[in-house]
Amino acid sequence: MVQGPDILISKLDQIEQRYGQIEVQISDPETAKDSSKIISLSKEQAKLRDIVVKYRRYKKAQAGIEDAKLIIGDQTVEKDFRELAKEETERLEQESQELLEEIKDNLIMADDNVINSVIMEIRAGTGGDEASLFARDLYTMYTKYAESRHWKIEQMDFSTTEKGGFREVIFNIKGQGVWAELGYESGGHRVQRVPETESQGRVHTSAATVAVLPEPEEVDIVINPNDVIEHVSRAGGPGGQNVNKVSSAIRLEHVPTGITVNMREEKSQHKNRAKAWRILRSRIYEMEESKKRAARASQRKTMIGSGDRSEKIRTYNFPQNRVTDHRINLSLYNLDRIIAGDMGELIAALKENDKQQRLANL
Repeated sequence: MVQGPDILISKLDQIEQRYGQIEVQISDPETAKDSSKIISLSKEQAKLRDIVVKYRRYKKAQAGIEDAKLIIGDQTVEKDFRELAKEETERLEQESQELLEEIKDNLIMADDNVINSVIMEIRAGTGGDEASLFARDLYTMYTKYAESRHWKIEQMDFSTTEKGGFREVIFNIKGQGVWAELGYESGGHRVQRVPETESQGRVHTSAATVAVLPEPEEVDIVINPNDVIEHVSRAGGPGGQNVNKVSSAIRLEHVPTGITVNMREEKSQHKNRAKAWRILRSRIYEMEESKKRAARASQRKTMIGSGDRSEKIRTYNFPQNRVTDHRINLSLYNLDRIIAGDMGELIAALKENDKQQRLANL
């Protein structure tokens, strides 16, 4: 009999059973005729595989412990063999405990770990030029971190100021575990520093908002084209004669949700349309996921990764070289390194806190 926390073991038995059902369904010739079903089942199987493999190792270790205990309790067995069995029991108990902890991590983070593409949107808030420069600094921080993780970055849309800041910047990051690491960045970011334009040396406070949207695959979310109104127009602003003469700017309006997306960066109408649809899918997907999270977390007002963009989540204090994440009451005195993309320690602390909250609510 497998030992361990009863509720967790019961949950793992259900997962293993479901994994077996998926294997049967995938091997069914009828299923092979439906490509969308094969994709859906394969994704579910991939999400469960690591948990099932470790659970089977856990059960094998538990069976080994039971066998070893029988030898230890059998006085007819030579003492040396009983001592070896005792050592084996200790080793297997240690292995079982480690596997159980790894399984817990996999279990609570499985949904996040399989999302390998996000769309990030950074917008300057209060603070004028200084806020747009801060938005630019946040963009640099995230892209430097992404580069250090060997993730792929794709520019999607941006709007600059005369001083080189960003009113708004939208970009895509692809890579293993990108949502699990950057999903905590949604919310209000505040900076306290002496602006470049400040002659008196006074510290100003400015703000920017960050939204991190998991980018779904087309199979994950279906949008009825009849629900989307497309507007085509000439793109304004810099970019030469072609930008102003050709109707390349795209505006999509999703009638049921009221979500709108404007895309004008590319000279090609086709490329703008493709990017606009990707952003629209992500925003609708995030809206639906937010509703699900709100339902699950109705007893908990605030949860890391909730995507609440109005919430002030972090302050960057340059005079003190300090970053404070208000959700976990953590202050780190290495702002210079963090703003340069060295975010590992900060993200690790957020992930650990999130993990503990999820375990408590498992």
